[in-house]
Amino acid sequence: MADYYETLGVEKTASFDEIKRAFRVKAMSCHPDHHAGDPEAEKKFKELAEAYEVLKDEEKRATYDRVGHEAFKSGMGGHGGFNGFDFSGMGFEDLFAEMFGMRRGRPRGGKAQGADVRYDLDVSLEEAYHGLKKTINVNTFVACESCKGLGGEGLDTCGTCGGMGVVRQRQGFFVMETSCPICHGTGKVIKKPCKDCSGTGRVRKKRDLEITIPAGVDTGVRMRLAGEGDVAPNGGIAGDMYVFINVKPHKLFERQGDDLYVTVPVPMVTAALGGDVFVPTLDGKGENYTLKAGLQSGTQVKIKGKGMPVLKSDRFGDLYVTFRVETPTNLTSEQKELLKKFDGMSKKNSSLCDDFKNLVSKIFG
Repeated sequence: MADYYETLGVEKTASFDEIKRAFRVKAMSCHPDHHAGDPEAEKKFKELAEAYEVLKDEEKRATYDRVGHEAFKSGMGGHGGFNGFDFSGMGFEDLFAEMFGMRRGRPRGGKAQGADVRYDLDVSLEEAYHGLKKTINVNTFVACESCKGLGGEGLDTCGTCGGMGVVRQRQGFFVMETSCPICHGTGKVIKKPCKDCSGTGRVRKKRDLEITIPAGVDTGVRMRLAGEGDVAPNGGIAGDMYVFINVKPHKLFERQGDDLYVTVPVPMVTAALGGDVFVPTLDGKGENYTLKAGLQSGTQVKIKGKGMPVLKSDRFGDLYVTFRVETPTNLTSEQKELLKKFDGMSKKNSSLCDDFKNLVSKIFG
């Protein structure tokens, strides 16, 4: 029997997220929907699911690391399941929910669950810094006002599912259970369908939603708006909406986690003699930073607490400032003469340039 870590293609030190990501990628490549009737794909999927079921659970994983496959022989038999997990009756709806974090419509407490909806939202770095309330326009299924979401008048038992609301389909080793496509999981069909929604109990509608974006959000943050997804047909309940945040690049600042990075130009004279330079900060205030004489281009300093807000915290990251010494251009004749005099005077003193020349001479003769 193959090692579970090798089956998923991860190291034994892999985190839960790495294990979950590996399972998702490999499982999709041999999913029965794409390989109907292929026994090798079924076998491979079973092995992946078995490995994932063990390694995603801390206790099972610890036991497996200590004992190996022997720990799960009891009740497993190589074909059924273990510790309550039965591969022959695997719930794919739950599997996809675990893999992708978004549900697919299915019966919940006698009512169908509407589909979850994804909304991608771009925000500026300033907006991510301060947080804000934003109105987004969404286009989702809502309950039909004419029939109050019921789809019409009068109900009959659905002949396709026999009133169960679900239908089952076997594909080789696997048994798939999905919402009935005729009654959409309700177990009933409409005798007199509503004309406005064609008996579905829902219509698509554009509407505005106001959402609150907390300070410190970063690209990849997912916000869940409960009950704002698609309403299920015929009196079903609504799914959720997931707003995925994307923070746009900034012209001045670069973000790495909760820290910010910025490059500040410094006049050559200020770098040589020292002095104050203005350092911008994302809060819009900025501050003066005092440089010591002899600053070298590329010098980096850290200003504590001037980075991004830490999400759901009162702490802040840091600001890393890299100073770039500017070489003057478009010099006048007088300025050029002064620089030549300065160059002649500076040659009397040892410098990094002299040290570099000496090093090159030693290397290349």
